[in-house]
Amino acid sequence: MSSIVLIKNAQVFAPHKLGLCDVLVAGGRIAKIDQNIELPHSLGDVVDADGAWLMPGMVDTLVHISGGGGEGGFASRTPELDVRDALYNGVTTVIGALGTDAITRTLNEMYGKARALEALGLTCYMQTGSYQVPVNTLTGSVRSDIMLVSNVIGVGELAISDHRSSHPTREELVRIAADARVAGLLSGKGGVVSVHVGDGAGRLTPLFDAVENSEIPITQFYPTHMNRNESLLAHGVEFARAGGFIDFTTSTTDEILACGEMRASRALKMALEQGAPAGQLTFSSDAQGSLTNFCDQGQLQDLEIGSSASLFDELRRAVKDEGVELTTALQAVTRNPARAVGLKHKGQVATGRDADLMLVDPERFQITHVMACGRWQLFDRQGPATSRDS
Repeated sequence: MSSIVLIKNAQVFAPHKLGLCDVLVAGGRIAKIDQNIELPHSLGDVVDADGAWLMPGMVDTLVHISGGGGEGGFASRTPELDVRDALYNGVTTVIGALGTDAITRTLNEMYGKARALEALGLTCYMQTGSYQVPVNTLTGSVRSDIMLVSNVIGVGELAISDHRSSHPTREELVRIAADARVAGLLSGKGGVVSVHVGDGAGRLTPLFDAVENSEIPITQFYPTHMNRNESLLAHGVEFARAGGFIDFTTSTTDEILACGEMRASRALKMALEQGAPAGQLTFSSDAQGSLTNFCDQGQLQDLEIGSSASLFDELRRAVKDEGVELTTALQAVTRNPARAVGLKHKGQVATGRDADLMLVDPERFQITHVMACGRWQLFDRQGPATSRDS
């Protein structure tokens, strides 16, 4: 397949609306966005979008790429991510993380899985550490992991306000964030600490306390699962209004929803109504993680597996069921998460950015095509394209 692709007659959402445009892709990047772009005969491949929506590929900042789970015993361990589950559902960039189990699930194992996913066409980064403190690392320290390992971009998923966490002190949180921040500055990475927030009474208090009693900016902490309940959501809105990013989890179950969790789409609508800035709100899937229900006084009731498909499902629900503007909802799965973790070349349809794109049928609100770094991974819902005539 040619490395030059011209997509014509697309309604471009960058994620802001650009209108009917042509998009030229060359060398894995977006080379030009304009009207009536033409290629010399036989140079490159031409695809007529015929008015379909062209959007950035989605950025999923929490995926347990090497599997997770285990809260129900060894038989409840979840499987690794299948690259097709991400790419065929419009996810072109993922951030891998460990969770509760950092003993039988290791950073070495996750690093190998990340490299495998990259070889299969998916942009894949990872976090060092896990739920626990002290932070597990690949090289001996947070700073050296971020600075010396190319695809390590931060720390996570560090747990607070959860019975499964190590209950880190303010000093521990500040030290971890400081190490991640300095390493990020020196290596040109985000150096963000991704934080799993449970349903404990402390909510985001440990993060507010760390920020108020140090020089660490609030954007250095990136809390997720903020749609667990309305109380946590309200605290999250305070965090977002103070300048931080907050993340809503798209994978859920009927049982978890019955215990008070909100769908990410509903939480997005409520957060906007409560005054949270649209640019500070994100979705992530928690794919391959265990969807645990600890409703009955901390006892595990049931466990299912998170899915990459939930990211686009909740984008669609936000627009169709909750009435959120398409451009606002789209930010939550593209530009905002890329900004939250410092991926400047991801999450937007713009000249010079990575050519991570998806075409969506506007009538069915269904993904038909997915491109990752300039290569078609899904073409007219037929799987990877091998060649197309110009």
